[in-house]
Amino acid sequence: MAVTNLKSEMREKSDRSNRDDRGMDKDGDERGRRGGGFHRKKVCRFCSDQDFVLDYKDVRMMQSFVTEHGKIVPRRISGNCALHQRQLTTAVKRARNLALVGYVSMGT
Repeated sequence: MAVTNLKSEMREKSDRSNRDDRGMDKDGDERGRRGGGFHRKKVCRFCSDQDFVLDYKDVRMMQSFVTEHGKIVPRRISGNCALHQRQLTTAVKRARNLALVGYVSMGT
């Protein structure tokens, strides 16, 4: 019986050390949950709009999927489906090879 009391006391103590008096974690989340709010599901631009054509020669379209450091924006951020993300990656690499899109941006 004394062992179980000791374990529960240790558990409570470790719980208290990570939370402040409002029940919030030190990093601001409530009991381990990340920021709340409503998040809209991202939709693939290429699937939803048939006029939005994936072409390596369209530099303006490529720039919206490449960061200022020259990295290709990942699928979870851009919202593209897996098929179109693979095609986009190939198109960006082709455009880079032809110097239409830079590997990195110039400037500071």
